[in-house]
Amino acid sequence: MRRCLIDAGPLIALFDRDDACHKAIREFLQTYEGRLMTSWAVITEVLHMLDFNVRVQLDFLEWIRRDALEIAPLTKNHILRIMELSEKYSDVPMDFADATLMVISEIECVKEMITIDSDFHVYRNIRKEMLRNVFEAGKA
Repeated sequence: MRRCLIDAGPLIALFDRDDACHKAIREFLQTYEGRLMTSWAVITEVLHMLDFNVRVQLDFLEWIRRDALEIAPLTKNHILRIMELSEKYSDVPMDFADATLMVISEIECVKEMITIDSDFHVYRNIRKEMLRNVFEAGKA
């Protein structure tokens, strides 16, 4: 089955009706076929940005609970790689959540993602590959 990483921006947009990308990401995900993967860091970022409404936060968590997202396990052993990526892309800068997604892409050999951030056009995994943004392709 196709697997794709998903960043915080599209998840925030999905649950915030006032977000400019709300309609586009909702429509995209309704037709997307595959498993969505993310990290606890991304989930934390989403919940922080949805702090305007506890009900919306709970809806997001319920959506996850219904198996909408696969949460990739990262351990203390992955911290060094996260640090390496953060240092390498410090001029962008790469935040912690973005670094965790890149590490997951390396571990799980996932080459596609859903993001609204342009930073991912700069990032490369350990195999020097850029992740393909399928949401961007879906909007074209």
